Amino acid sequence: MTKGLYKLPDLKYGYGDLAPYMSEEQLKLHHDKHHQAYVTNANAAIEMMDKARKEGTDFDYKSTAKALSFNLGGHILHNYFWWEMTPESNASKEAVGELAEVIKDNFGSFDRFKKEFTQVASSVEGSGWAALTFCNDTNRLMIMQIEKHNVNVAPDYPILMALDVWEHAYYIDYKNNRGKFIEGFWNILNWEEIDKYFTKIQK
Repeated sequence: MTKGLYKLPDLKYGYGDLAPYMSEEQLKLHHDKHHQAYVTNANAAIEMMDKARKEGTDFDYKSTAKALSFNLGGHILHNYFWWEMTPESNASKEAVGELAEVIKDNFGSFDRFKKEFTQVASSVEGSGWAALTFCNDTNRLMIMQIEKHNVNVAPDYPILMALDVWEHAYYIDYKNNRGKFIEGFWNILNWEEIDKYFTKIQK
């Protein structure tokens, strides 16, 4: 079996297409520099381990596992982040399809879900993420607060949507106003694609 490495995903929209909620400068820096760094660092760790195993030498297992978890988590979460967004002209203001019904059943209304998700994202301490997940065991939607890229992640909970609230995600456009960034995020979500994915991941 041929082993590969991770790659930075292409965006399905142009750098300026998410404006005014995310500027071309902000998106280009975030995608091309920050996300690329996680990909580069994850691959470097993998290549180092491959070499050590081939040569029969040891390496710092604890720090390598931690670095790989951090960088690979950043890569995976950013993949969701780019995928779920779309230009405002293609976005819908609320969830659609089966996911909309499940959100209403779990949270009472979309507005209640939006309020809770916003509060989770707003209250991340330092750097991290808010994510909407689904537990197949209980058939429940869950809002997860993720520290950094890899702390507090519930195993085997598929992620439906994720919001990056590291400062590098919004500082150019919003300075330190995380709340305004979160407010803008709701205007560029592709709920049709998120709903299709929700249908796919259910057992």
